[in-house]
Amino acid sequence: MSLDPDTCYRALSARDTRFDGVFFVGVTTTGVYCRPVCRARRPGADRCRYFTTPAAAEQEGFRPCLRCRPELAPGRAIVDATGRLAAAAAARIAAGALNGRGVDALAAELHVGERQLRRALAREFGVGPLELAQTHRLLLAKRLLTDSALPVTQVAFASGFRSIRRFNALFRERYRLNPTALRRTRAEAEAAEGTLALTLAYRPPLAWGALLAYLAGRATPGVEAVEGDRYLRTVALDGCRGWIAVEPARGADALRVRVSLGLAPVLMPLLARLKSLFDLDAEPEPIAAHLSADSALAPRVRREPGLRVPGCVDGFELAMRAVLGQQVSVRAATTLAGRIATAFGEPLETGHPALTRSPVSAEHMAAVEPEELAALGLTRARAATVVALARAVAEDGVRLEPGADVERTMERLRAIPGIGEWTAQYVAMRALHWPDAFPHGDLGLRKAWGGASAARLRADAERWRPWRAYAALYLWTFGAAPSAPSHTLEEAQ
Repeated sequence: MSLDPDTCYRALSARDTRFDGVFFVGVTTTGVYCRPVCRARRPGADRCRYFTTPAAAEQEGFRPCLRCRPELAPGRAIVDATGRLAAAAAARIAAGALNGRGVDALAAELHVGERQLRRALAREFGVGPLELAQTHRLLLAKRLLTDSALPVTQVAFASGFRSIRRFNALFRERYRLNPTALRRTRAEAEAAEGTLALTLAYRPPLAWGALLAYLAGRATPGVEAVEGDRYLRTVALDGCRGWIAVEPARGADALRVRVSLGLAPVLMPLLARLKSLFDLDAEPEPIAAHLSADSALAPRVRREPGLRVPGCVDGFELAMRAVLGQQVSVRAATTLAGRIATAFGEPLETGHPALTRSPVSAEHMAAVEPEELAALGLTRARAATVVALARAVAEDGVRLEPGADVERTMERLRAIPGIGEWTAQYVAMRALHWPDAFPHGDLGLRKAWGGASAARLRADAERWRPWRAYAALYLWTFGAAPSAPSHTLEEAQ
């Protein structure tokens, strides 16, 4: 991103929330870097330096502001980065991909050379992969020290550090503070025994009600629930199990997240997945401006500002749900998903009557026979597709997560019998978090677009790039009946 000093300073002076997380400002007289929405006294323009990432600011010797807390700023969406490789790598690093393994492993995962990966990150973000990962760890540790009652040792490991000594030394070196100096008694952290309370910021507006309505209609019984303005679900991640509850934070452009302590060791990847689930890194203003240029979409955009594209916590879970929804209603697919969770998900004690099962994993479902799924009400063909999908993820290395190669992943999905273009595009939209995914053959989208043919809709949607997924959400939300089948017959062919 090109940082024009005059534009950045105007945004800083206005404390413009649209730029929160888009850039950070380092103040040369204090050695501190801030978010552009910081409430501290505005420095003179000649004392400001601008950076695209906290890592770039820290590499230049600036330390994070204790008032505006840069670790709470929203992130950037993949489409915002000039280089898709750099954006994909950054997404994986933010999810902890370099915790316990080297840059070479990440490069191999992204199908590039290590040197190419380093160059891409340096060009886009001004730092290398190790510096980026180190800053993510430090900022997560700073957040946990400030907002939770976790012991310092647990904070270090939950933040991705492998050594307490290394954590203490790096924290003092970078932030000029002892980790314990950030400790303070917080009612939020202490109020709910057995949980952590954290916040995830977003750029307003956020259509939380519409987002919850979409998730509620597709919530897997026993695994997910929506209660009032709160979303709850169970989580199984890297051998850890627990539950989360998410609701709007009072008086802030943020969501309040409660996490059971059993998930503390996987906080870094979990928070990345929650950001994806609620699409918190989106920049709603430019998306709305672009889509509103289409006179047919503009009324929908005005009706629900800040509509987000729901992501997911687990890519396989989402992809399996998409397969279950082929040629049946949303309600019928939800019933099938609940039966699978009951039959194959491990029991989990959460204290919430609606949350009783861990989500099923690709590894578990890969060992299931199609006949077992058919006994739950799936057609034999659909059951075979679910098992083939599970084996592709568990055994053949198909990655269903943000940062995965979109075209390569969609090609591998389409090679699975029973998965067509609709499912591949839907998985790209929600599991890969690709903002330009668009299932043009979707019956609901075609009805919402005046009964257009798939070819006509696909041609018209070209003007919505690179945010066609958001256009799809607006059409689904205000055009198609929510209980109608969502796609064409091609999926069964």
